[in-house]
Amino acid sequence: MQDPATRQIVFINAAHTLTHYGLLILATAVLGMVQQAPEAFGREFGPILALGTGMFVLYGLGALPMGWLAERFGRKGLMAAFFLGGGGAMVLAGFATTPLLLGLALALLGAFSAIYHPIGTAMLVEAAGQRVGRAVGINGVFGNLGVALAPVVTALLAARLGWHFAFLVPGAISIGLGLLYLREPAFDTAKAAGPQKPFPVIPRAIVRRAVAVLLTIAAVSGLVFNAFTLLLPKLMEERLASSPDLLPVVGLLAFLATLCGGLTQFTVGHLIDRHTLKSIFLPLALVLAPCMLLLSVAEGWVVLPLAALIAASVFGQVTVNETMTARYVAPALRTKLYSVRFTIGFLGAAIASPLVGFLHEATGSLAAPMLVLAGFAAVTFACALFFPNRPEELRPELWARQVAAAPAE
Repeated sequence: MQDPATRQIVFINAAHTLTHYGLLILATAVLGMVQQAPEAFGREFGPILALGTGMFVLYGLGALPMGWLAERFGRKGLMAAFFLGGGGAMVLAGFATTPLLLGLALALLGAFSAIYHPIGTAMLVEAAGQRVGRAVGINGVFGNLGVALAPVVTALLAARLGWHFAFLVPGAISIGLGLLYLREPAFDTAKAAGPQKPFPVIPRAIVRRAVAVLLTIAAVSGLVFNAFTLLLPKLMEERLASSPDLLPVVGLLAFLATLCGGLTQFTVGHLIDRHTLKSIFLPLALVLAPCMLLLSVAEGWVVLPLAALIAASVFGQVTVNETMTARYVAPALRTKLYSVRFTIGFLGAAIASPLVGFLHEATGSLAAPMLVLAGFAAVTFACALFFPNRPEELRPELWARQVAAAPAE
């Protein structure tokens, strides 16, 4: 690969995989920890899962200053810190011997993981040129790959080598990628993308409406996405494979469900370049609440297709949401809006870990968390209804007519 832009995008995609993989190690590792180290961490799922709360809080809050930090230290330096710092934090988690040390290591992982979305996504969108949907869709598949691989690889490592290696192995991989990334020359992402058409002037009322939906859906989808991916391994264990000897099977079932999400992201990425965002967003949002209601009571193998449909909806929406910013926000403001949007989204995501842990401990099952998520899914559908449906998204030159026809403010 001689093209520096292509090499950078490869690292961005790898970083997306590591981001979601690292954040979800605990959700499956906990199933091994309660069996292998009950004297250190206890035997209850909820309290150990709640150790990840600090990780998700810093994952959210840390995104907010990234636009400011990028202006002062450069995107390359921040992405190098992501690989090296995040990998180091995973290694520390692997060596943790108490809940406090594990919680601190996970919090450090959350702080470094906060770098990726505002910085990496902005770099990707600028490099994509006019094929933003396709690039975001492919990048989304890499993120979903991390979500899908986390339960199955973590389960295998925990079952075969011990829960420590579930953190140590990906930590070493992240550090290795960071050392390779340091050898890459810094480059101007906008220049690498080639000549760009000027961003159109969009009527302010439409931009406000789109941004209002974008920020609302960020909070809601952040909670739904994170809660679902956290509870999925435990859901498969409760409903399909309850024996401790079947831990790798639990991971495989979770992998199969989230694989549908990756396929949906890839498909949505191609559709977005030919269809308005609302025409794709609406059907994805429509199926979410009913499937979650059904999954709250489902038992046996019907759990797998229901979980797959939810994964398809949740992950497909990620591609739609990231393209919203590219279509309605000027390039100069994107990094800052990505920072604000991801902060709001990740604060919603931070609630997921204690929420799932508390409801599971209080009720003894995952039915209550699924019912709560169904309520938030209804808000997602309302956001899809309110989002603008503008053909100008596909033909930006038509925005000029809208601006000319709009009354002066």
